[in-house]
Amino acid sequence: MKKTKLFATVGAAVLSASILAACSNNSTTASQGGGDLTTYKYVFSGDPKSLDYILANQAVTADVTTQMVDGLLENDEYGNLVPSLATDWSVSEDGLTYTYTLRDGVFWYTSDGEEYAPVTAHDFVTGLKHAVDGKSDALYVVEDSVKNLKAYKEGKVNWEEVGVKALDDKTVQYTLNQPESYWNSKVTYSVLFPVNAKFLQSKGKDFGALDPSSILVNGAYFLSAYASKSLMEFTKNDNYWDADNVHVQSVKLTYTDGSDPGSYYRNFDKGEFSVARLYPNDPTYQAASEKYQDNIVYGLIDGTTYYFTFNLNRSAFANSTKTPEQQESAKKAMLNKDFRQAVMFALDRAAYQAQTVGEEAKTKALRNMLVPPTFVSADGEDFGKMVKKDLVGYGTEWQDVDLSDSQDGLYNPQKAKEEFAKARQTLEAQGVTFPIYLDFPIDQADSNRVQQAQSFKQSVEASLGQENIIINVIETETSTYESQGYYAESPEQQDYDIMMAGWGPDYQDPRTYLDIMSPIDGAMLQKTGIHRGGDKALVKQVGLDTYQTLLNQASVISNDNSARYNAYAKAQALLLDSALQIPMVAIGGVPRVSKGVPFSGSFSWAGNKGGSWYKRLKLQAQPVTTEQYEKAYQAWQSEKSASNAKYADSLVNRVKKSDTAASDAAATDAATTDTTTAN
Repeated sequence: MKKTKLFATVGAAVLSASILAACSNNSTTASQGGGDLTTYKYVFSGDPKSLDYILANQAVTADVTTQMVDGLLENDEYGNLVPSLATDWSVSEDGLTYTYTLRDGVFWYTSDGEEYAPVTAHDFVTGLKHAVDGKSDALYVVEDSVKNLKAYKEGKVNWEEVGVKALDDKTVQYTLNQPESYWNSKVTYSVLFPVNAKFLQSKGKDFGALDPSSILVNGAYFLSAYASKSLMEFTKNDNYWDADNVHVQSVKLTYTDGSDPGSYYRNFDKGEFSVARLYPNDPTYQAASEKYQDNIVYGLIDGTTYYFTFNLNRSAFANSTKTPEQQESAKKAMLNKDFRQAVMFALDRAAYQAQTVGEEAKTKALRNMLVPPTFVSADGEDFGKMVKKDLVGYGTEWQDVDLSDSQDGLYNPQKAKEEFAKARQTLEAQGVTFPIYLDFPIDQADSNRVQQAQSFKQSVEASLGQENIIINVIETETSTYESQGYYAESPEQQDYDIMMAGWGPDYQDPRTYLDIMSPIDGAMLQKTGIHRGGDKALVKQVGLDTYQTLLNQASVISNDNSARYNAYAKAQALLLDSALQIPMVAIGGVPRVSKGVPFSGSFSWAGNKGGSWYKRLKLQAQPVTTEQYEKAYQAWQSEKSASNAKYADSLVNRVKKSDTAASDAAATDAATTDTTTAN
């Protein structure tokens, strides 16, 4: 997501993520009609490929398994990191060693609810070893953090030399390579969750298979029923250690392919759904806005950033009608930064977003760079302002660009024309023929995404002229769409020129976003058509070699967050100027009706224990009113600021104040200043 990561999501998962955020975000969640405040009903739109929460790194898995498995810490409703399976923790003076004490009386349960074994410190050691041995997709989150973990992965040391130890059954300790002020935000991420060694051995390769019996549960819910593209049901774990904070007894989700978005409202109105995402361009919206005119709310936006990515080295053309000449011309064009910038400035992102959220909400979720501009701050300056200082040095086109959320700081047809003129001059000298044809595949079953794709086409062609560029919107059936983008396992399988991708933060530091484009091991690098650790000439051609240098310079700064954030701002500025990504939107800021108690769920920027988690969720009998929501938001903002400040003070007591690195880590482990946007 993503969050998730929250997660890494692309293509079809966009709908799934937006739906889950709408229904289980801290902002609004609901009960169905009839006054039942214990059952939550809505939809899901993506099947998990696995239930192995250690190895999988996609939102469609994390949104399921986070209901079932807890880690050391979790997020409360204000974003503070609070005890979960760990009752307490401490940090060494040098900021390198984190020691966690586990709570008593926590057990693993089978899918049938039978007690299996107590949760012990050894389970966290087993979980991390499984991550390495099983080649977890999320290993990048921790392999450079935990001492000798990468060396073990490379076969250079034995497992006993890795910096994770069970000191006894109730004490687990992690030793890091260097201080990380954000380390505790990582332990809410599933790659650091526990695994029972005996159960793992008994299941073998079937651990985490798409069957509830394939994993053990220590969390708030059991996955009580699941059928692919049909239904998903969760039932409360009555033996859960924190059962008093689990207010929703059962969760019932039905599958949707997005082809009938009006069905969400119709089911809500009949009392069958707990929440409904509304679509202003759907025929049901008029009835919804009339009947629930005082109940439409928009919710916060989160840390997930969706963006368009170019496929710079495309070799698959199974779903394309382009001639070989057009294929080669498109490739040369996409390798030209001025061309990519032209497309970025040509895209009317507000019009694109309006296709699903309407005119009133079209700018609420817009985002102008990969890292949210207020994700971190230092010395009274947020990250977006740090980036802007470096960005203006790349050219006059950036001088008047506003990087703040909830407004379109990039759309500018005049700039688009100017950048295209520069690109055309260079490309003509390379023998490129015009117009440039770019293939944009979309799932034909998702009517809203089809409308957005058409909006993309209209604004880009209107800004640059059809004599210069043609966007081929290619509608395919769902499995084809997913295989050519979302689930493509290599650049060679990626059958597109441009496609939506997304990323949610794994931990509370800019690195969690910016590392995804590392030419060495970036998690989302292949979506650009570049192999991780390879394609060196291509990497240099698009400037990612310089980008890696900036990442390296930032990552080694461990005891000065201001210097660290400013160093990462330089990398973000280069990435934005490169236009390898076109930042689009965050999750949230969409119209909905709901019967949930506003701001009752967990809140977080990063990790798996935030907006997609049903724990803490409270339901009410009547739909939330706009007035109720706004009052709740104001109260939450005030309470959150006070709670975060109190929490930060308490953390300092966990380390000796004489140590700079450790004290800095303690202060930053608290939730950062509120960076969400009221919508």
